[in-house]
Amino acid sequence: MKGMGTDEDAIIDVIANRTLSQRQEIKTAYKTTVGKDLEDDLKSELTGNFEKVILGLITSSIQYDVQELKKAMKGAGTDEGCLIEILASRSTEEIRNINGTYKLKYGKSLEDDICSDTSFMFQRVLVSLAAGGRDQSDKVDEALAKQDAKDLYEAGEKKWGTDEVKFLTILCTRNRKHLLKVFEEYKKISKKDIEASIKSEMSGHFEDALLAIVKCAKSRPGYFAERLYKSMKGLGTDDNTLIRVMVSRCEVDMLEIRSEFKKMYGKSLHSFIKGDCSGDYRKVLLKLCGGED
Repeated sequence: MKGMGTDEDAIIDVIANRTLSQRQEIKTAYKTTVGKDLEDDLKSELTGNFEKVILGLITSSIQYDVQELKKAMKGAGTDEGCLIEILASRSTEEIRNINGTYKLKYGKSLEDDICSDTSFMFQRVLVSLAAGGRDQSDKVDEALAKQDAKDLYEAGEKKWGTDEVKFLTILCTRNRKHLLKVFEEYKKISKKDIEASIKSEMSGHFEDALLAIVKCAKSRPGYFAERLYKSMKGLGTDDNTLIRVMVSRCEVDMLEIRSEFKKMYGKSLHSFIKGDCSGDYRKVLLKLCGGED
């Protein structure tokens, strides 16, 4: 970064080839050696989406989630997709860390911000997810799973109008293994997948949130593969989603996401990014994506 011009390739090479913990060490060493914040220097050298990716990569994962949540609610308009994606896909422990960090950083609780920015059932499902109260065990209670499936069927398909609270309660509190059993039982009773029922019974962002919970329970990598696909398909790119998923998942489950992507869409994630982005932005995303398969 010194002198005229910036060597973007060198920046990509160092930042994208290190683990998150190594990048944190580099930040500290940079400050000690140069006497300046690496983040500030990068901000003054880089621009656009490329800058967003690089800055995301040198941010710890909880801090990154917290920043993204705040950004989704700041100013006019709300990025509902971002709120759903983070709150529906993170573990209970991650959600609790996010809550603590959010409060420290912004002086307001995540729940307060959600409440002032959203409304109705959508607000309730986000508050429920943000509470981080999902059962942490792997225990499947067969009788309860059957009862849950019956309750969901009676709250949706079977009655005139929908009892949304019943859906919210079951989908936001049960553990993943138990939910998978509930979905299995639900299909036996209603002859439909739970997703199909949610689509026919719910609407808007509330529907999106419930579908995200179901998809994450069935396959988190599959959920993210779909998020990536939708961010790039058609005209224009939803760069915010593309960047957030690539940055937040590159060290978590990118290999699984890649293989799900290929299975679901018949093309590799690598080729999709290649055809959708350009310049240094494309280079760094391809590096995070890894192989071409």
